[in-house]
Formats: sequence, C-alpha cells, structure tokens
Amino acid sequence: MSNIFVTSDHHFGHENILKFKDNSGKVIRDFSDVTEMNEIMIQRWNSVVSPQDKIYHLGDVFFGSEDSANDILKALNGHKRLILGNHDNGKNKVLHMNFEKISMWRNFGKEGLLLTHVPVHPSTLIENRFTGKQMINVHGHIHQNKSPEGPYKCVCVDHPGINYYPINIEELRDG
Repeated sequence: MSNIFVTSDHHFGHENILKFKDNSGKVIRDFSDVTEMNEIMIQRWNSVVSPQDKIYHLGDVFFGSEDSANDILKALNGHKRLILGNHDNGKNKVLHMNFEKISMWRNFGKEGLLLTHVPVHPSTLIENRFTGKQMINVHGHIHQNKSPEGPYKCVCVDHPGINYYPINIEELRDG
C-alpha cells in the first residue's frame, strides 16, 4: 500500500542557506556544510518515503549544479511530483527527468487540502464540498516563519517540528 507525503524547500546544494538566521540571530540550518545538509535531508526523506509512495515537493528543490541535483533527486524514494516554487525553473531538464508531474498547485478535494508553494489568499480557501469545512492550504516558502492565521500548514523542511522529514498527507488532513 502506498502513502502520500508532502515536503518543501530543501534547497539542495544551496550553500548560502547555511548562513540564514532567524530574528533572534540563530542559524536556521545548523549543518557543518552543504554536503552534510544534503545527506541528512536525503536520509530523512528515505526513512519515511518508500519507493512506491507518492511525494509532493512544494518547491525550491535545488540550487547550483544540475549534475549534483540529478544525483540527489535520483537517490530520493517515491513517485515525485513538484509544485513549482519561486526558485524552480519549470523548464529545467533535471526537474523533468526526476518528477513525474510538475504543476503550480494541487487540490486534494476529498482531503480538503490545497497544496501550493506560497500561502494563498484566504479567499481562495473556499468551503470544501466533500468535507463541509474550509480548505487547508498546505504550503512551503516561509521556512521557519509562522504561517498566516487560519487554515494554513507549512511543510518547509526547516519549519519548527518538521526536522527535515516529509509529512504524511493524513497527518496534514487530520492534524
């Protein structure tokens, strides 16, 4: 049986992200170098996502070398789907080789979830005809920062509580 997972904002290969700090001055990604960061994120992805699972990456996949990115993406388990982020080039051949589907958003109507890279305007999150509740916007982009008030859930790898692991869609729906 396969599962569906969601994750965002790995920034594989992005050396400069290791210098980013939160408002208190604390480094957000505390890795010794980009190689360690990449290896830990690959290990954590593969520890929860099996080869038969589907996984939606909500954008900002990699920076830098396409060869290195290709090697990383090939090493990741699952049937990968991409929701384009602001740092992704939708025409990039490495993305097309490694993601089965690439889109701007994904609506899981029966689950009441709207997957996007950035948090969408609340007016977009209409009442779901299946659940009778307002849609939940599962998003990335904001890294360690808080989501807007309301029905938003951030799945950025460096968001508090995520710890670089993909999240099962059932947890997003039910939690």
